[in-house]
Amino acid sequence: MRISLMTTCLVDVMAPDVARATVMLLERLGHEVVFDKRQTCCGQMHTNSGYYTEAAPVVRSFVDTFEPALDRVDAIVMPSGSCAGCVRDQHELVARHENDRVLEERAAAVAAKTYELSELLVDVLKVTDVGAYFPHSVTYHPTCHSMRFLKVGPRPLKLLRAVEGIEVKNLPESDTCCGFGGTFSVKNDATSDAMVADKAANVVRSGAEFVVAGDASCLMNIGGKLRRTHDAGAGPRAVHLAQILASTREEPFVPAETILGRAS
Repeated sequence: MRISLMTTCLVDVMAPDVARATVMLLERLGHEVVFDKRQTCCGQMHTNSGYYTEAAPVVRSFVDTFEPALDRVDAIVMPSGSCAGCVRDQHELVARHENDRVLEERAAAVAAKTYELSELLVDVLKVTDVGAYFPHSVTYHPTCHSMRFLKVGPRPLKLLRAVEGIEVKNLPESDTCCGFGGTFSVKNDATSDAMVADKAANVVRSGAEFVVAGDASCLMNIGGKLRRTHDAGAGPRAVHLAQILASTREEPFVPAETILGRAS
């Protein structure tokens, strides 16, 4: 298959290894990955805050980037449940708000080919065992948008449990939010900090070496809290699902290379 990669803003700036891991994984599975350098933001920050009019130019830019190539790619993949959720559930809503029927139809066409990584692997590529090797214990945090918007369900866990050498541990209260929520963590910082404190404590309670998720933003939030509350390198570390799935015996993931590039 020919797959177009949308890296997302946060991955591009804060966690480029996640994008590289996504490409490595898909190419190892025999697929061609293309990258359009014109891509920018999906507009999630605007839409989640209710600024639909301000989001419209961002949505239009996204559609202008990906819609012309729909006949040349089989799918668009995003290593982010929240950004994929924005494209699938909010782009058409923004267009309707602006009474732009043409944009609404174009956005729907792009959304129909857009997938979060675990969706692409399990539903489109029909694979759960991707040939990965990761001899560590992990616990999985289902991020809010992937769980409630996309309803990815057990797909990430199916992929993780097929990884050679891995031990998947239960995360207490796994379905609770980590408190990031983009602008929520800025506007409601005290509440956000209390929420991530609970999430980090549950990650520690799991006994896992790593906390895994499909969103770099949530991992940045959880990983930051874990680093601030534990001695350097002593507590669990945050890693993206793509990084684990890209790891093999021949090219193993280096545990020190966490979501923010360093263990401390």
